[in-house]
Amino acid sequence: MIIGRVSGSINSTINHKFYNNKKLLVVDRLDIHGEPTGEYLIAIDHIDAGAGETVLVIDEGNSARQIVNDRNAPLRSIIIGIVDQFHTG
Repeated sequence: MIIGRVSGSINSTINHKFYNNKKLLVVDRLDIHGEPTGEYLIAIDHIDAGAGETVLVIDEGNSARQIVNDRNAPLRSIIIGIVDQFHTG
């Protein structure tokens, strides 16, 4: 799992039918201190997250497909939680 911060959304007019009516968000990966790493991913929003929120992302296709209950979904990353706070050390 990955902790990240939502930085934007993706809109597409041509896509696989699985993505119809699904929100795609750009998520900046965060390091252990909550700072952006410079890496990002695009994930389906399963919980209605918004820009600026810290989120928990599954970035593994089989696990993501189990959440949407579609073993053939062309899916790798899915947002599964909003993080209120986290502590290290």
